[in-house]
Amino acid sequence: MIESTHGLILRVRPLTETSLIVHWLTPELGRLATVAKGARRPKSPFAGKLDLFYASDFSFSRSRHSELHQLREVSLRETHGVIRQDLWKLQQASYAVAFIEQATERETPLAEFFELARAFFQHLCDHPPAAAPILGLELKLLRELGMEPDFATQPLTPGTQKVAQMLLAGDWAACSRLKPSAAQAGELRQFLGGFLAHHLGRLPSGRMAALAGTA
Repeated sequence: MIESTHGLILRVRPLTETSLIVHWLTPELGRLATVAKGARRPKSPFAGKLDLFYASDFSFSRSRHSELHQLREVSLRETHGVIRQDLWKLQQASYAVAFIEQATERETPLAEFFELARAFFQHLCDHPPAAAPILGLELKLLRELGMEPDFATQPLTPGTQKVAQMLLAGDWAACSRLKPSAAQAGELRQFLGGFLAHHLGRLPSGRMAALAGTA
C-alpha cells in the first residue's frame, strides 16, 4: 500500500552505489526511514530533491518486514538552503535533529515536534544565528516531552528563571531578540545540560557547537 505525507529530511546516507537511505520527520507518522532506489544516478527522478532539512511532500510503500520503507515520489516544498551555507546555522539545525532523534521513538505521531522543527529551520533561514534560541529549543522540546523544569524549585537566580520562562513562552523571533547576560546564559546552559543528561541519559550530540558564544 502506498502512503502519502509531508515531512522534513533529518538525515541522508548512502545505502548502495546507487541508492540512499532518507530519514524523515513527519507530523502524522513521526520519524521514518525510506530507501530511495537509484537516487544517486544522474537521471534519477529524485535528483535534486533529497538533502538535509529539505521539506517535501512524498509517498512511500510500507515494508512488511522492516522499518525501512520504499520511497516512491517526492515533491519539493522548501530547501532551507541558507542553513547549509552557514556553519553555525548548520550546527544548530543538526543539534535539533540529534535531540529529536534521541528523545523520540520511530513511527510515533510527532505533530508538535514537527512544527517546532519546521518553524526553527525557517527561523534559521530568516535570521542570524544566535545562542538563545537553542536554549529555547531545548525548553520547548522538554515541554513536549512532559519534562518541563519546575523553575520555582530549581537553584536558578531570579533573573535566569525569568529568561528561561521568556524563552519557553516566546516564538523564535522573540527568543532571538532576547539578550541574556553572559552570567544568565551560562547559568541556564549549565542547568539545562545537567537536566538533559539526567532525563535523557546523555546530552544530544552537537550541543557545544550549537551553543557557541554562550560562555
